[in-house]
Parts: sequence; C-alpha cells; structure tokens
Amino acid sequence: MLASVSAAGKPLLVRYDLARVRAALPRSALATRPRTLWRYRELLPLPLDVEPVSLGEDMTPLIDLPAIRAELGLGALWAKDQGRLPTGSFKARGQALAVNMARMFGVRAMAVPTNGNAGAAMAAYCVRAGIQAHCFAPADTPDANLREMALSGASVTRVEGMIDDCGKLVAAGEKEGRWVSCATLREPYRLEGKKTMGLELAEQLDWMLPDAIFYPTGGGTGLIGMWKAFADLEALGWIGPARPRMYAIQASGCQPIVRAFDEGAMFARRWDNAHTIAHGIRVPAALGDFLILQAVRESGGAALAVDDADIVQAWRDSGRRDGFVMCPEGAATLAGLRQAIARGMVRPGARVMLFNCATAYKYPLPDAD
Repeated sequence: MLASVSAAGKPLLVRYDLARVRAALPRSALATRPRTLWRYRELLPLPLDVEPVSLGEDMTPLIDLPAIRAELGLGALWAKDQGRLPTGSFKARGQALAVNMARMFGVRAMAVPTNGNAGAAMAAYCVRAGIQAHCFAPADTPDANLREMALSGASVTRVEGMIDDCGKLVAAGEKEGRWVSCATLREPYRLEGKKTMGLELAEQLDWMLPDAIFYPTGGGTGLIGMWKAFADLEALGWIGPARPRMYAIQASGCQPIVRAFDEGAMFARRWDNAHTIAHGIRVPAALGDFLILQAVRESGGAALAVDDADIVQAWRDSGRRDGFVMCPEGAATLAGLRQAIARGMVRPGARVMLFNCATAYKYPLPDAD
C-alpha cells in the first residue's frame, strides 16, 4: 500500500536488505549503466521489474567555482547543479519516485503544497503517469512556477498564507478521499529520490565525500536523504565511515531549524511571519525537523541563517566571478559558506559542496548592482 506517516504522525523511512544488495551489486557494475538516477535501482523502492515513468533524470554536474574558491582559501569548491534536471529543479528527483510509486499502487489523484518547484515537478510526472495533479501554492509563488504547473495540466490553487497553510488544505482533501498527499515527508518516497543526490556526488568524487556540504533547507528532504544515502553506501562497503559536516542553510526571515539547533532542541517551533526572497526555503515548520537536526549534529555541522542581502550578494558574485548564475536558494548556500568560514567552522583547504537546487531562470533575477 501507499503509506503516509507513522501512527505518531512522523515520517516513515524506506529500509532495504543492504546485505543482499551488497552481495548482488558490486560497485563496479555502475560503470555500464545509463547515467540517470535509475542507475541506483537496487537502492530505490520501485521494484526492478517495473519500468519507471521517466522524463530523463540525468546525473547532474559538479560545477567548479575557481574564483570564489581562491577567495575563500578552499581546496575545492563545487556547486552540484540541480537545475539540469527535468522541470529545472531537484524536486524532479523526489517526485519521480513519489509518482512512480503512486502509479504502482493505483493512485488516481495526488496533491501537494508547494512553494513552486515541487508542484511543477509533480504535475509533470503525473501527466506521464496518468494521475490527476492538484497543486496548492502561496499566493506570492513566482508566476513562472504557477504557469508551469498549469501547463502540465495540474489544478492550481493559490492560497493566502504559507506553505503549511497549503498543507492543511491538502491534508483535508486527503482525509475526504479526494487525493493522496505528496507533501514533504508525508509519504516515504520523495526522500528516496532526493537520496540520489548523495549517491551521485559520492560516485562523482570517486567515493571520497567532501569535507562539508551546504544545503538550502526548508523541508530538509534532501539533507535527510543524503545522510541516509551515506549510511547505505557504508553498509554496502562502497565508502568508509568518514562523513561530510552537514550545514543546513536557512534565511534569517525563516529560521526554525537554526533556532532549534542553537537552543539544543530536538524539534523546531513554527517560525511566525516567515519572509525571504528565497521562496524555496520559506518553510515555517518542517515535519522532518528532528531528522534534519539529527543529521546536522551527528555530522558535526551546524544550522546557519543568512540575510536576504547576503543571498543577493552571493547571487551576483557567483555569476560575475565564476559565470554560474545560481537560484536564490543556491546563493543562500554560498552566503552560508562565507558565514561559516568567518566563524571558523570551515578550515582552509577544505573540500566543500554547495547545492544549487534549481535553474536561476525560473526566478526574477536581481539587478546587476
């Protein structure tokens, strides 16, 4: 069946027989497989004998940022560019798995609360899968995202409020039997798609993980998924026990995870009056807050908040200095890295990975100066 959450209302996580996978799948076997997220089929929930609905989920490149790397005194600095995925964002990873699993279980309609990219991705995969899509977005969601959802055939509802207000409408409709919720961590399969970011970067770096990962954190599915991916890879014997320090980057106008981290709390209180130019991380309350905080703390990383002005400066700098125009959430990770270096959290010569979660060209771009 298509599960949602536990009896306690918390996320469910997919588990695998990793000893069996280890015996059946040598790491070298990946070399002959297509360079898509489906190359990791044994570590994904869709059964091997089910042909996936796909829009072409290619591996995403690691973009070197040499000018900023030199400025910051780092040994290596990359941005993993998720804008190359279908629908232009990392949400394609999660929705590819969520929609494929829903299709396998016979789901006829899905709904999602979205700040933009998750709804666009779900709508696109639902078209391919023959599933009705319903997207609920805050009224100030970028127009390009709203149009993208509608062009993919989704029913789009603009909501006066935040993404968690949208989530209440999705939950109410699910309770009435109108659709299955695809809200962040309200089903276990989006996490498995996002996990492939960690699998990919490990493979792309020849199984030597970076020293630090800076990740734009709203619902935090990608950060949680990567942390899970690294554990799976160690269980397979493909990597050792060393882990990157995980840095959850939020906007100063919406920083519930940062506040909980600083307070030493296990869970995060809802952030009131949330605001930031980086819509994708404007999430006042995350269902997986405790999983985000656990990964950050276990890794020796931190949760950091950056001002919108610093996001804009990083946005301009990555384009002007290294020819790589980030989305605002991606720029937030560069702003977070600069803060971490200023606070002595990242050592000189470190190998650092930023995550650019979407193409910049879905967003109103800042002025040149």
